[in-house]
Amino acid sequence: MKKIKPLAFYLPQYHPVPENDEWWGKGFTEWTNVGKAQPLFEGHEQPIYPGDLGYYDLRVPEVREQQAQMAKDYGVHGFIYYHYWFGSGKQLLERVANDVLKSGKPDFPFCFCWANETWSGIWHGLSEKILAKQTYPDEQDLIAHFEYLLPFFKDERYIKVDNKPLFIIYDPNHLNDGDPHYISKFRELAKENGFDGLYVMASNKLRDDLDFKSMGYDSKISNAFQKAWIPHIDKKEYISHSQYYKNRIKRLIGIKKKEQPKVRIQDAQAVVNDLKFEESNVTTYPCILPNWDNTPRSGYRGIILANNSPEIFEQQVEKAVKYLEDKKDYPEQFLIVKSWNEWAEGNILEPDRKYGFGYLNALKKILNKHSRNE
Repeated sequence: MKKIKPLAFYLPQYHPVPENDEWWGKGFTEWTNVGKAQPLFEGHEQPIYPGDLGYYDLRVPEVREQQAQMAKDYGVHGFIYYHYWFGSGKQLLERVANDVLKSGKPDFPFCFCWANETWSGIWHGLSEKILAKQTYPDEQDLIAHFEYLLPFFKDERYIKVDNKPLFIIYDPNHLNDGDPHYISKFRELAKENGFDGLYVMASNKLRDDLDFKSMGYDSKISNAFQKAWIPHIDKKEYISHSQYYKNRIKRLIGIKKKEQPKVRIQDAQAVVNDLKFEESNVTTYPCILPNWDNTPRSGYRGIILANNSPEIFEQQVEKAVKYLEDKKDYPEQFLIVKSWNEWAEGNILEPDRKYGFGYLNALKKILNKHSRNE
């Protein structure tokens, strides 16, 4: 069996940019939301605090190298950098990748996930405000996009599958509606530049039962975690019979109940128990989530995966590894982790102050166990 290669999504947001200064105030980064978070109910663990690396600035090369070394030490094969190309040459948060390319450091595999979606202010209470609109204007912009990516594709660190650069599309439907030939044109350009094509992967955003093959995808990231989680999110708050009738009587006699805002909370163990990886009509790579609490971004509109722990994450890694065991026809054994450092979503693999290296240790433990059993 091929070696399992965990790839972790990586958010390049931890440095100021002029657009964020304009939208949210001078010096805004993801840490702004993380640091100002408040507990929204009794027992809510907010704010959360970074561990060994502190409130880092990704403009600092040493930070990026520390992250890569940490990831490598615990079995992560590479990072999936989010890439923001909005059309008409408009980019955001490209500095980290540009610095990585120019400096040649860190010496650590990477690839891109094109986060092809419109940015709005919805996370911060400005839902009507469009910050950056995702467009696919014309072929010239497509060519400019590819030419920007080409030096990265040619870099020896860039992850390739059979001499095809790995390129992940966040929203296949959005791209297909905007330009259904985008992928095929990208593949042609890749071949013209010495590659055997492009290995195009759909993200975990969409269900696994859609026809990704006809949309031009070689593979996709499993949506199994969302599929297991959604029924729990959709469950209504439990109310006892006695409380139901008390509330009904109060309404009948005109006593208005003072509504308290509530966050949607689900139990991590229950979701992981229901987690089952299944294939789509293209190669399907398992995706696991260490944790989730996006209330620092979204407040009471957020969602929390509660009672999480490295031990529960370990169960996810076990399920993912087991799923990959009989996938001998897959060109690679990728295991996708969402995410390395999405701190304002409480979605992190790198160390925090509470668990330290617990989640990384859980990943390394199962990977080592698997390699011994081969």
